[in-house]
Order: sequence, then C-alpha cells, then structure tokens
Amino acid sequence: MAGSAALLESIRHQAGALHTLQAAAAPHPPRSPPQPSHTQTFSASRSGPAWHSPGEDTEVSKPDGAQKLQDKRKALRKRPKEGEESGDLSPLNPDEPRPERLAQPGLARRETLREMALCSKVSRLVEATSRLVQAEQTLLLPLLQQHPLSLHPKDSIEFRNICSHMALQREGQQFERDLHEAHQCLKTIIEKLICSLAVSPSDSYIPVRSALRQILQDLLAM
Repeated sequence: MAGSAALLESIRHQAGALHTLQAAAAPHPPRSPPQPSHTQTFSASRSGPAWHSPGEDTEVSKPDGAQKLQDKRKALRKRPKEGEESGDLSPLNPDEPRPERLAQPGLARRETLREMALCSKVSRLVEATSRLVQAEQTLLLPLLQQHPLSLHPKDSIEFRNICSHMALQREGQQFERDLHEAHQCLKTIIEKLICSLAVSPSDSYIPVRSALRQILQDLLAM
C-alpha cells in the first residue's frame, strides 16, 4: 500500500484500539449486593423458635426435667473451671476470628494490589497508544507526502482485535494474557516504524524516530 494510505489505515485501527483501551481502563461500577426476594423474606420471618402444639410432650416442659436442669447448672457454677486447673487454653470463641479468617485480609490485599498493577499497565498502554497516534498524525503523516515509505496496517488491525477481545474479558487470566499480547503487538508496531524510518536517507525523519524511540522506551518500562 502507498505510504499515506497505509498510515491512515493504521491510525484508524490504532484509534479504535485506543478507544477500547480507554473503556477497559475505566473504573468498574460497584456491584450492589443482591436484594432478598419477597419469598426469602417471608421464609426468614417464619423461621425462628419452633412452636410446639399443646399435645406435644417435651422433656424440658416436664417439672422433673426442669428441676434436674437447674441442679446441673448449680453444680457447674460451684465446680472450678478446667482452664484454671490445667492451664490449658480455652477453646476459640465462635465470634473470635479464626486463623483461616485472619488470612483472608491478606489474600484480599494481594488481590487488590494485583488489580492495581493491572490497571496501571492498562493506563500506560493507553498512554503509549495515544502518543503513537499523535506522533503519526502530526509528525509522520505530513512527511510521507514528500518521502513515501512502504507501510502495512496488518499489525495495527491485529492490535485492535486484541484490545477488543481484552475488553470483553475485563478480568481474569485471559484478560492478563490479552493485555500482554496487546503490549507486545504495540511494541512490534513501533519497532517496525522505527526500522522503516531508519532505512530512509532523508533527515526529515529524525524527529519522528526520536519520538517513536521515546514512546518505545516508556512502553518497555511497563
């Protein structure tokens, strides 16, 4: 393809990828907790202490059973606590945090740090793509009118497809793989542009090469 037409086609696909990346970098809407349905609320209101019919006989309702229970409680109050005699640790209170529960905040913290790192990578990929599109539009496109180059938009089309697939995932391992592939694809686009400009004898491309090298350097720092 002719240099200007190929570059315009590449810019169009890169701009589409940029728009998709910006949407992926946007903060997720908070998830509202599920509201209990009317049936669940009704069921919960019916749950509670069990009702006994007048004809039912329970051991606690008998006078002898109640007296035995009272005597047993008095005996337990008089007996010294087992923990005081043996020095053993008392069992964990159900309301106290257990070891597995204490580990949960750490796991949640690691998840949060991981998400923050991914968001940072997406943001920097957005920045690199935006800078590339701007350099191509303002620096490279005017020069191609005077000094044509052989360019092809294939890599930019692939870059846009990867970003579109990544935006559908939003999270998870597939999202991370797509993010890595998008990073590598953008790196390839910039490197090929630099190589194409390097073989040109014109000194007019020197500012463009410098700008592209700086974008690539910042991208590789991710």
